[in-house]
Amino acid sequence: MIWFYRLFFLPALLLALPYYLLRMWRRGGYRKSFSHRFGCLPRLPPPADGKLRIWLQAVSVGEVLAIGPLLEELQKRGTIEIVLTTTTSTGYAEARKRYLDRVLCCAVFPLDFWPFSRAAWKRLRPDALILTESELWPEHLHQAGRRQVPAFLVNARISDRSYARYRKLGRLPLRLFSRLDHLYAATELDRERLLSLGADDFRVTCSGSIKFDVPLPDLLDDAARAALRAELGFGPSDNEDRFVLMGSSTWPGEEALLIEIQRELLECGVDCRLLLVPRHAERGAEIRRLLERQNLSWHQRSAGAKAPPDIRIHLADTTGELPRLTQAADLAFVGKSMPPNAGGQTPIEAAGLGIPVVIGPNMTNFQSVARSLVRREAAIQVADPPGLGEAVRRLADAPDLRRAMGAAGREWHRRNRGSSARIANGILTHLFPGDAA
Repeated sequence: MIWFYRLFFLPALLLALPYYLLRMWRRGGYRKSFSHRFGCLPRLPPPADGKLRIWLQAVSVGEVLAIGPLLEELQKRGTIEIVLTTTTSTGYAEARKRYLDRVLCCAVFPLDFWPFSRAAWKRLRPDALILTESELWPEHLHQAGRRQVPAFLVNARISDRSYARYRKLGRLPLRLFSRLDHLYAATELDRERLLSLGADDFRVTCSGSIKFDVPLPDLLDDAARAALRAELGFGPSDNEDRFVLMGSSTWPGEEALLIEIQRELLECGVDCRLLLVPRHAERGAEIRRLLERQNLSWHQRSAGAKAPPDIRIHLADTTGELPRLTQAADLAFVGKSMPPNAGGQTPIEAAGLGIPVVIGPNMTNFQSVARSLVRREAAIQVADPPGLGEAVRRLADAPDLRRAMGAAGREWHRRNRGSSARIANGILTHLFPGDAA
């Protein structure tokens, strides 16, 4: 299989190159350490005596944030050193900002092509490999197998789309899973799908999602929350009737939908303010053009953090501020969940901060999480744009219901924590058999 993959990879890369070059140009930041993508990573000495070196791969910003508690758990015993790689430029920047003083090396993950992967392995010399979510790179896993290096998949997720695609690939998923020593599924649904695709039962554990263990900011008291709203231009701070609707990690089309819902609320006499936090900050110029075509007052955060007083819309096209800004909201719509977008962004953070959540129908990346939130009455899932408008209008007029949903979300989040410690214990037990982790 590996030779077929190697022959297929290069023409596939050439076909996909225009798309990736365009994305690199739009997002920027790809020049930094670009040679890493061709296997030219830092050349590291062998691990120190008594230590094992783990190569931990986290794709983008979301995974980089999520692996923090796991990284901390792995390093508690003092016998593990970590090499951390990421795929995206934003993930790489976030990894360097957060972990540069806690890991042996931060680098960019090489293209999964034979000479590049082999060169990276020779330079990093890991003793174990950890991949996150759905990062099943055949060449990468082949290099691990050649060297008899144990490999683990953590927070394993199989979305509806991935599941359908894997089922068409015959025995290929089974071959990939057989390269892994253990798979830690994020949910029971993910575990069932991994088993149905051929993974051995004894290799798959439902450990829960590591994203619940990502530290949340301290909850703001009333004074701090009022100050944040004033900073966003949603003052005065003593106006308790002001309703702040947030678009959390929105994708194209969803900002326009939320602006229309805001307009309907204003026409009904609800003093609604809209906080837009797009998933990709580089879409700021695109959303700015949308805001320029409507007549409500607005502010673009990348032009200055403090907004003018009494504006209607705040566009937060910056990175790293979502947890803090979320606490300014009375209600959060979680993006990438409304057609034509699909997959959904994570609602875990908003719910954990006690913000009631509304989600669209397309939450396949967080299907179990969404169902669990709805069952706990911490979230409402709607079927279409009219349903979203109806749900927002209902909740805008129901502060007691919003408070109950927020409390349910915090309790739901508390009950689901702890997967990072369980996964770290399992991996360390495998690497150090007979030794207490």
